[in-house]
Amino acid sequence: MSVKIAFASSDRKIVDQHFGAAEAFAIYALSGDDARLVEIAEFTDHDTAMDGNEGKLAAKIALLADCAAVYCNAVGASAIKQLLAAGIQPMKVEEGAVIDALLCGLAHSLDGTPPAWLAKNLKPRDAGRFDAMDAEGWQE
Repeated sequence: MSVKIAFASSDRKIVDQHFGAAEAFAIYALSGDDARLVEIAEFTDHDTAMDGNEGKLAAKIALLADCAAVYCNAVGASAIKQLLAAGIQPMKVEEGAVIDALLCGLAHSLDGTPPAWLAKNLKPRDAGRFDAMDAEGWQE
């Protein structure tokens, strides 16, 4: 099972951007101890201006919809609320945090006890999980 993690980064090497004003996100797929870059999403200056336009946040959140988390240097309260509602864990790190080191730490946590947000995204989704109960005819 793999999980996608996004990083607000201008150079694909370090986390160096605020979520709302991010010019680009580097999106990696993490599976076991393997991490690979799967997508770079870039935004224009018009898309990243920090003028309080909530619509710009929605577009970024929609882009990250299949990511378990997004790492950035800062994230506003409104963005945090919207990210969490979309099932995306916002992660604030110091400017200059190295993406490879963050991915290595996440991969290492998979061998032990991953953070709750990561563990929740690693569980296989069983579409028929209630079928057995339904077949038993259980009642409330």
